Amino acid sequence: MDADAVRAVASDRLELGEGLRLLDDGTVVLVDILAGHLLRLAPQAQPDHPLELITRLREPLGAVAPLGPPDAGQWLAAVGTGFARLTTDAGSGAGGALTWLAHPAAGTGPRRRMNDAVCDPSGRMWGGSMAYDNTEGAGCLFRVDLDGTVTEVVTGLTVPNGPAFTADGTTMYLADSARGEIDVFDVDPHTGNPFGRRPFARLSPDEGSPDGMVIDALGRLWCALWGGFEVRCFAPDATVLASVPVPAAQPTSVCLTGQRLLVTSATVGLAHPGPLDGAVLDIPCTAPPVPTPRAVLTQSG
Repeated sequence: MDADAVRAVASDRLELGEGLRLLDDGTVVLVDILAGHLLRLAPQAQPDHPLELITRLREPLGAVAPLGPPDAGQWLAAVGTGFARLTTDAGSGAGGALTWLAHPAAGTGPRRRMNDAVCDPSGRMWGGSMAYDNTEGAGCLFRVDLDGTVTEVVTGLTVPNGPAFTADGTTMYLADSARGEIDVFDVDPHTGNPFGRRPFARLSPDEGSPDGMVIDALGRLWCALWGGFEVRCFAPDATVLASVPVPAAQPTSVCLTGQRLLVTSATVGLAHPGPLDGAVLDIPCTAPPVPTPRAVLTQSG
């Protein structure tokens, strides 16, 4: 891994890039949350060419997982105040059609939106909500079961990010960025119920805040550090195995392809963004990846 060889993969500078996902056909998708954009890296991405726009929505888009083959245009999305089936018209870039499952982040209290989300190996989607003003404890982690039922599973969060699951689905890592914490849970892979919550890593403010995460095929956790100019790799026992500097102040999510480490970043909140703030960054890296699991919905809505 050569951090000195880092480059931007496209000309875009995103407001809040997030949700990098390697699909099982080798495609890499991501979102610009506040803009509501679902984007794709071109097969031969070039620094002076833009990302490919799959669709734009009128709501913040936290993350997606494919429903069926990646080219089918069907996604399960953490979007707006909840979860929806998203249908896109391949190549059009027009607004996608949303079929809502639930709006669990709506209601009384501070105004909230969905943030990061990912599917476990069984196809359940887990997504966090947060308050727009970062109200302490106003966020939750929700689980979308295979029948489309949405359940609140972890409460009292502020800015949830991740989660990330081991390949067998029995361990889940969850970050609360506002608190500088990563916790680890046991998960019953049959019911999806988390239990045994315990601390995994605690970061000081000068290290940055844990943001988007991914687990490689060797069980190592890779985590973007918002405000830390860094991606950090942890062993399963929380030992720091690598610290990869990145030329962006606010790294937000990470993705491994087998040849490279991809990192999204954000310009939101920066008075004077640097030249690579908001870029999708590419660093040579041979860590073995695990493609993001597809979402599964047995109901037909």
